[in-house]
Amino acid sequence: MKRKIALALALTTVLATPVLADDAALREEAKGLFEVIPMQAPMLENNNAVTRDKVDLGAMLFFDPRMSKSGLFSCQSCHNVGIGGVDGLETSVGHGWQAGPRNAPTMLNAVFNIAQFWDGRAPDLAAQAKGPVQAGVEMNNTPEQVVATLKSMDGYVSAFDAAFPGEADPITFDNFALAIEAFEATLVTPNSKFDQWLMGQDGALTDQEKNGLSLFVETGCASCHNGINFGGNGYYPFGLVEKPGADVLPEGDKGRFAVSETADDEYVFRAAPLRNIALTAPYFHSGKVWDLKQAVAIMANSQLGAELSDEQVDDITAFLTTLTGEQPEVVHPTLPVRTSATPKPAPM
Repeated sequence: MKRKIALALALTTVLATPVLADDAALREEAKGLFEVIPMQAPMLENNNAVTRDKVDLGAMLFFDPRMSKSGLFSCQSCHNVGIGGVDGLETSVGHGWQAGPRNAPTMLNAVFNIAQFWDGRAPDLAAQAKGPVQAGVEMNNTPEQVVATLKSMDGYVSAFDAAFPGEADPITFDNFALAIEAFEATLVTPNSKFDQWLMGQDGALTDQEKNGLSLFVETGCASCHNGINFGGNGYYPFGLVEKPGADVLPEGDKGRFAVSETADDEYVFRAAPLRNIALTAPYFHSGKVWDLKQAVAIMANSQLGAELSDEQVDDITAFLTTLTGEQPEVVHPTLPVRTSATPKPAPM
């Protein structure tokens, strides 16, 4: 921890607006820190093959509110593909109109994260898919009820047979999660202005945006927000140098400590991925900050001990808008028709 603080403090000494580097030098520096989003879904580390049949099934499950006990909430409810993969609320609303404890992270490009959820408690998207379905404050369902619902509809029986060929009993809660993971793996946002520039298109970024990139690197933002997703690949204390107020960092939510039960993990969270950040307000796990410029200033102060000028905040914010990639266009699938055997929705 002391080493991280010393590093952060050292980085705050580089706060003067940098002289704009030529594109070649700045690009070489950026290539050492960041990667381009690929045009297609990556291979999944758990050997879950991303096949067309599995993706199509996953899309149906992602959009189907009948996966919830009430028949009202789907994955799409909190991770709306059309608005950046979030719901645009401070915290999501679920079963019984309860408000959840944290802001819903985007699922766009989530396949590139080291783990899922703000505290990293799910190692992959398949594990993540099982969580909200069973959470009382979200979809409030059970694996047994999900499987019974799926088996009651001929459309799902044939879709699972096609997605998991050769399995004696393909409709399982594990396969339910694997199908959703395969679909979500396709929700990547390539070809952002930054990616175009990183691949060699000099005119893709304006001078202000390139200046913002230089500041992003030189002031230390890239120490936590790096890699293909500009974050999502490590865990850091929120308030490394100075804790923000309780309105931004609620005292009752100790982050990764609830997973590891290790004192050093109090108020530690997975670094938020910054891809498409201009689309995903409100910000932070508390969802209390709606303005991206304000979020940049808070992070500079709390993580780096830096008081950035308005111009510097503007430049970094301008750069962050270049991380918005091509949004996935998903046709809402036609869902299987219920039968008399399909469990009825339960009142909330």
